[in-house]
Amino acid sequence: MSRLREEILGEESGEDCHVIDLMGFSDEILLHILSYVPSTDLILNVKRACRKLATLCLDKSLTHAVVLHKDYQVSKDKVKQLLKEIGKEILQLNMAGCYWLPSSTIDHVLRCKNLVKLNLSGCHLTSLRLSKMLSVLQNLRSLAIDVNPGFDASQLSSECKATLSRVLELKQTLYTPSYGVVPCCTSLEKLLLYFEILDRSREGFILSGQLMVGESNVPHYQNLRVFYARLAPGYVNQEVVRLYLAVLSDRTPENLHVFLISAPGSFAETGATKNLLDSMARNVCLDALQLPKSWLNGFSLLQHVKFNNPFYFSFSRCTLSGSYLVQKVINGGKDLKSLTSLNLSGCIHCLAPDSFFRKAEDDIDSSILESLVVSCCNLRHLNLSAAHHHSSENLGKHLCQLLARLKHLLSLALPVCSITGGAANADKPPMQSVTNMLPQGFGKKARVGVQTYPRNVEQGHAKPQSSVFWTLLESLLLLESLELVGSNFSSAMPRNEPAIRNSLPACSRAQHVGDTEVAAISQLTYLRNLTLAQLPNILTGSGLIRIGAQCQHLRTLSLANLGMMGKVVYLPAFMDMLKYCKHLRDLRLEQPYFSANAQFFQALSHCSSLQRLCIISRNGTLQSDAVMSFMASCLEVIMCHMFTGESLTACKNLQQSIVRSFQAERPALNVVIFPLLHEDLTEVIRDVPMMHLDEITLFKSRVAEEPPNLWW
Repeated sequence: MSRLREEILGEESGEDCHVIDLMGFSDEILLHILSYVPSTDLILNVKRACRKLATLCLDKSLTHAVVLHKDYQVSKDKVKQLLKEIGKEILQLNMAGCYWLPSSTIDHVLRCKNLVKLNLSGCHLTSLRLSKMLSVLQNLRSLAIDVNPGFDASQLSSECKATLSRVLELKQTLYTPSYGVVPCCTSLEKLLLYFEILDRSREGFILSGQLMVGESNVPHYQNLRVFYARLAPGYVNQEVVRLYLAVLSDRTPENLHVFLISAPGSFAETGATKNLLDSMARNVCLDALQLPKSWLNGFSLLQHVKFNNPFYFSFSRCTLSGSYLVQKVINGGKDLKSLTSLNLSGCIHCLAPDSFFRKAEDDIDSSILESLVVSCCNLRHLNLSAAHHHSSENLGKHLCQLLARLKHLLSLALPVCSITGGAANADKPPMQSVTNMLPQGFGKKARVGVQTYPRNVEQGHAKPQSSVFWTLLESLLLLESLELVGSNFSSAMPRNEPAIRNSLPACSRAQHVGDTEVAAISQLTYLRNLTLAQLPNILTGSGLIRIGAQCQHLRTLSLANLGMMGKVVYLPAFMDMLKYCKHLRDLRLEQPYFSANAQFFQALSHCSSLQRLCIISRNGTLQSDAVMSFMASCLEVIMCHMFTGESLTACKNLQQSIVRSFQAERPALNVVIFPLLHEDLTEVIRDVPMMHLDEITLFKSRVAEEPPNLWW
């Protein structure tokens, strides 16, 4: 890396060739370049290239914060050597998700005596190792850990507890009913809790959410400013979080300004939680709020709660009406210029004047959405998915036209049926379906069900004059994340339950969203994350090719239930799309009857940066030798999850072959190949590293899922 030579050939102009010496750049430019190099490469390789780089690689801007998160090539020996060389300089160490490193790796963190922030979420950590480590890290102020079965707080030394007493920020993921280290953290200002406790043990015993007697009033919340709790499905998680909340209900911290509880399904309000909410309404002024839907449906809290400069609201899956939202929450559009993130996912009545006599499929009230857009003009993240937001024929009042005013949007989630024209257009047959079935002059006729598509990405999809969706995306050119998900879509692979065998049909208006609308997404030059689910009118997939060719920043792609369910008609175009996706890192594909054959994996091999692959296909098939060839050619792949219709024996054999062939070279390799409809699927899923399970394997909407920058 000591010399970068670039020949500039100017044959036509007669210019000479030039050689650019990288070492000729200023230190500031070189430091900026080096900031993109992983810490392990920086210290263990680049630093040894020459004297100048040796000096620059030890600059404080590069050594004060070390990130090993998603550095999938890092090993125990590399961590040991890295911390040996610069451990004393490190102030922030992020090892989140390094599940492949043995627990003994944590011992080397002892070298980082000046650490202020430490993230060990997803790492193997015992009570004794935690105690030994924290006894040394006396300057620590921010900590993230997992609490696994077998954790024993009585094993924590007095020195460890002294360090914890000075910790201001704690992120704790619970896999067993416990307070973890919360009782020791007497100065907490920020507490993030992730409840991942299963209702049954591996042996099949039903777990209890009751904690040890005498612990119930131990947590200290008097200085708390941020409280966040995210619950996985299950009653045990609900029982345990109630115990954490019990202390809050006795005395609500005066400085509390962020209160967020994300709970799936039904989470009943109790007397204690009602007292907590009443106390919050009287005593605190919030900047961010999220509550379980059953706690919000009474609306009593929102009538009295006070907001300061709110930056995040989530009313996901609640029955809030649009009128109430405008009048009580956004105060007629006067006070929400500070709001940057809003989650209205599953709020089926949030854009309607009332929720009593309205059907979920009725048209929205555009004046409510307009009030929302005007008052929240600085929104960066907006989620309107999982609802039927149908627009009427009012000129200039379509949902897409109104959202186009939000020029600062970075992420957006919409239901598929919301981007079509008004009711009059919805009654017409999908034009795309009709025109594609007509004979094309005297040339070769296109067969119904096997549609042709333009191979040239510049052809085939000029902007339709009346497309409000094209107009919307023209206005949101800075958008980085887009989710377009059918209102009735449900993944075949939910959490902690058997696979879903049947799914609800798509909304009738979604039948009018096809390849032309998908092609509109190609306008988003800076798009990094794209999710498309339940688009039944995808005929050829030609729009995907344009996305692949023009969205060169695309990193994450999730496709589910596109086109006809019985046949993957868009597969040829999809394979052409993959040839352009040189920077794609994560691919999730959920499609019934999908044939993962040699042609598919050959096309996928063009994605040279791919790291994680997840295929979910009811009645789908795999070609084992094609999978092995793909794994051999794509050297960055460290996660391979495939849930199909193959037999258990075939799945196990393929999984063992992949692990045996590639585990040594890829320490982070995680392979799960299993029949989708097998009764033991949930047992297999529980062993998947949480980072992969949460980020790619399980389908969910991620736009405005939680406040931006919730954790460092």
